Amino acid sequence: MSIRPSPILIRSFLVFLFDLFAVVVAWIGGILIRFNFDWPTDYGNRLAVNLIVLLLLQALACRWAGLYRGMWLFASLPDLKRVLKAAAASTLGFVVLFVLDHANPSMPRSLLVLYPLLLLTMMGGGRAAWRMWKEHRLYGDLAAAGKPVIIVGAGSGGAMLVHALEHSPDWRVVALVDDDQQKWGLELSGHPVVGGTNTLARALADYHAAHVILAMPSAAKATIKRAADIAVNSGANVFTVPALDELMGGRVAIDAMRPVDIEDLLGREPVTIDTTHVHAMIVGKRILITGAGGSIGSELCRQLARFSPAQLILFESSEFALYRISEWLNLHHPELAVTALIGDIKDEKRVEEIFTLCQPQLVFHAAAYKHVPLMERNNCWQAVQNNAFGTLLLARCAHRHKVERFVMISTDKAVNPTNVMGASKRLAEMICQSQAANSCCTQFEVVRFGNVLGSTGSVIPKFQAQIARGGPVTVTHPEITRYFMSIFEAAQLVLQAASMGQGGEIFVLDMGEPVKILDLARNMIYLSGHDDTLIKIEFTGLRPGEKLYEELLTAAEETRETPHPKLRIARSRPVASDFLPTLEHWLRQTEPLSDEAVRTDLHHWIAEYTPRTIA
Repeated sequence: MSIRPSPILIRSFLVFLFDLFAVVVAWIGGILIRFNFDWPTDYGNRLAVNLIVLLLLQALACRWAGLYRGMWLFASLPDLKRVLKAAAASTLGFVVLFVLDHANPSMPRSLLVLYPLLLLTMMGGGRAAWRMWKEHRLYGDLAAAGKPVIIVGAGSGGAMLVHALEHSPDWRVVALVDDDQQKWGLELSGHPVVGGTNTLARALADYHAAHVILAMPSAAKATIKRAADIAVNSGANVFTVPALDELMGGRVAIDAMRPVDIEDLLGREPVTIDTTHVHAMIVGKRILITGAGGSIGSELCRQLARFSPAQLILFESSEFALYRISEWLNLHHPELAVTALIGDIKDEKRVEEIFTLCQPQLVFHAAAYKHVPLMERNNCWQAVQNNAFGTLLLARCAHRHKVERFVMISTDKAVNPTNVMGASKRLAEMICQSQAANSCCTQFEVVRFGNVLGSTGSVIPKFQAQIARGGPVTVTHPEITRYFMSIFEAAQLVLQAASMGQGGEIFVLDMGEPVKILDLARNMIYLSGHDDTLIKIEFTGLRPGEKLYEELLTAAEETRETPHPKLRIARSRPVASDFLPTLEHWLRQTEPLSDEAVRTDLHHWIAEYTPRTIA
């Protein structure tokens, strides 16, 4: 049975023969150049003997330099280094040969320069020419194929992306833009850098491109937002690349690009938290999360699971929401003890039963009714019962069972509230403040923030559904603004605030700059591949209890800094000593109150509450 040599051995042997041929060409070429292309007869057989010696030296040098491990199709800097090593070793052998040659006439000294230069040209140039020919054969037809695309960013990320896209039949890079003026007018892999980000709209028109890829993984979020805004407003389809560590780690692929989403257009910098203190607070603890299946509650569960608690106790009124988060935890953290409990925070006996059986050490209270217009008509008393009375029952149980920390999730709508939902959350804040002043065992803390992207009932899913139906997209008022942050960011900052609280604080999250809802609607329409001439925007008027803008602090409140740049502590007005007993008496009424009665009584408890007139 005959044994055929492997293709790799054949390829290596052919490359070896090429390198020996390069020695012959370099040696004979150097001699011809030195003697003006007349063959010198004075040297007899010495030139042939020296050539044989050089061939032997070259064979050893190439073996030593590992020249036959690289693939010519992907010849690059490491391969060039191997060529240099082999050529240097061969040249060194030639120098030794030159020194030992005492014959007359002596070897021309110019060969010491001509031979290595020609050898390098043959060995390196041959590999480069082979790669160019193979790439042209494999990818040459793609040069005019694919969708024209402009890349924003001509740095490391842009360079790697250009190289990847050159081998893609779906994309064709036509230009780049970069805010570094030193790159303007230069080329990256043959593609021009035509100017800064502010020229992006013109470049899209000049090159008839409708696609933009943001290749600035290490740039500030504000810079990425500005570029994304220009691209979106120009009607382009916008994509972004993974983070820089993924790019540099070689894990980037063309299919790793993703469309720019609305979070990218907020321009918020990523949050970092002191994981050491958060871990110390959570590890080995039994933790109760109310509203565990909601937007914030479920993200809190995911974040808490990272820090090895002894048990997560999920308290939720929605069966499906509870099932979904418990299944996620069982799948991703099978080592974690998870207890899923159905119940209502207004059910005093159920709340007491859970605290007695589970003995939680930390409580994160995220359960709440949060939809402003829904709570404003026909549901006012239920909003107060759930948000205020439910918080009172939980806080009392936490105090009675000596829970270490009780963290309540509040809202910016509790500041100068104009709606029942906001006023009920302000009552819940005051309950926690009062409990903090009267509890020696439990630290009560409040974390107040604005809207979170994608939360249940928020404007983002509503706009997405309206766009999917072909519009119109409904905005209540052209000047209405809101604060936004991602659910992930909000949950992280809640944990950070909890870990640094001493009791009684109202933590205020840095929500960044307020966003005009009209701009948000337009951007979502553009990101969906449409424009506001195809999908109309309609103004419906402010809804019951709705404000044009939200606040994070009242005029009477001041803040003080914390060690975390995105967290401040509000110095809120003190709560009267008789507040809780009289409030509890009101909340425990057996007969439900009318909407108007609720509004009237809320103003008694919260002086800054000013309900909007309902049409």
